[in-house]
Formats: sequence, C-alpha cells, structure tokens
Amino acid sequence: MNSNNAWLGKAEDFADQFLRLSKNYLPHIARLCLVSTFLEDGLRMWWQWTEQREYMDISWGCGYFIATLFVIINLVGQLGGVVMVLLRKRVEIACGILFSIVVLQTIAYQILWDVQFLFRNLALVGGLALVVAESKKEARSIFAGVPSLGENKPKTYLMLGGRILLVFMFLTLVRFEFSVMQLFQLVIGGMLMCLVAIGFRTKLSSFMLVLWLTLFNIYMNAFWTIPAYKPMRDFLKYDFFQTMSVIGGLLMLVSLGPGGVSMDEHKKQW
Repeated sequence: MNSNNAWLGKAEDFADQFLRLSKNYLPHIARLCLVSTFLEDGLRMWWQWTEQREYMDISWGCGYFIATLFVIINLVGQLGGVVMVLLRKRVEIACGILFSIVVLQTIAYQILWDVQFLFRNLALVGGLALVVAESKKEARSIFAGVPSLGENKPKTYLMLGGRILLVFMFLTLVRFEFSVMQLFQLVIGGMLMCLVAIGFRTKLSSFMLVLWLTLFNIYMNAFWTIPAYKPMRDFLKYDFFQTMSVIGGLLMLVSLGPGGVSMDEHKKQW
C-alpha cells in the first residue's frame, strides 16, 4: 500500500510539474483539440459541398434551397464558432452556436435513434461546457491572489457536466471485440474515465488518459495512410477527430482541475 501511494505521489508530482511548465499554452492546445471536430466538419462542408447538399435533399426531400441553406449554416456556424473559441471572443455565444449545430445535425442526420452517434454528440456538448467553464473562470478572477469561496456555481456545474459527458465520448471509442488491445482499452481506459467522472486524482487520471489516447489515436485511426478514394478513410478521420475532442476535454481538466463537485475538492475539507 505504501509503495502504491509513493508511486501515485511521484506520478502526481510529475503531472504537476508538467502543468507548471505548460500552463501558458496548455489551455490553447486544449481548446484547439476540443473544437477540432467542428473544424474538420466545417471544412468538410466546404470540400464536399455538392455531396452534402444532395444528401440532405435526397434524405428529407426538402428541395435545393433548404438543402443549400443547411450546408451554409453548418459551414459558417462551425467555422465561425471555432474561430471565436480559439480567439476567446464571446466564448459563450460561440459555444451556443456550436451547440445549436450539434442539435441541428442530431435532427437532420437522424442521430437521435443511433446510440453511438448520439453519445458522441452528447460528449461534444460536454466539451463545450468545459470551454464555457474556462471562460467563466477568467471572467470571475478579478482580484489576483484571492481564492475562490465556491460562489461560482455556474462554473462548478459546467465542470461537473463536462466531466460526466466526456465519459459518453469515451464509450463511443470502445469496441466490444475479443482482443488484447480492446480488453486493455476497456479495463484500463474505463477505470481512468471513472476516476475522471467522479473527480478523484483528476489531473493525474486525465494526464494518463491523454498520453494513452494520443498513442491509441495515432495507431488505430491513421486515416492518412488510407487512399482518399476509399470510404474507410472518412470513417477513420471521423474517429480521429472525435478522439482529439476527448483529448482536448482531458487537457482542459488537467489545466482547470475537476471543479467544486468532485472527490478531489472534498478531500481538501477532510
């Protein structure tokens, strides 16, 4: 038991040292990873303009004008929201726009009845909640050096919701196949995500998941190795950027901490 505690202590010290060294640019990387799904999808609307418009027209029989309007809203809304988040301009409005895009796509692509895609969209909402929580932290930190007394309730609940919804995103990455890799992912990754959800040793758990998911993503979702004409390339690209959003959410937790409603926060009061 003592050896385990010593190892955990050293691991947490390493994570804290990493945070101190990267605190100036880690939030920027986290935000970029979090919105990478929206960035990729917005660019895809531009690159596959005709295909997307025809798909909507055929699926809904809505006509040329409505189908074109759908593509324009997705393109402008996602790229505009991403730019606002990255520049930290009107972050709450930007996240509201991106949230509206998630709802619109859930209805338009009939995702509501597909559990896997629905979970991914719920998790994207969780990522947006973490982005809003970060902006609230900056807005409320008026007096340097004055500790928070827990009065920022919106930020606290946004952090809690973001942590829990990240679990949904992780579940979509799990493939229930009988292989050593999938078993390792299910057991180890699931355990770490549970720790993140309840907010126990959150920064260390998030940091370990970032390292593992980065390696996993590069190995399993290497879409750049697939020729452009093969449909598998698009599937792998989608999974790649979804995983990047997971990584972005975890990096945000490494940077911000778990928030007020967490085991880590309650341990301070024991």
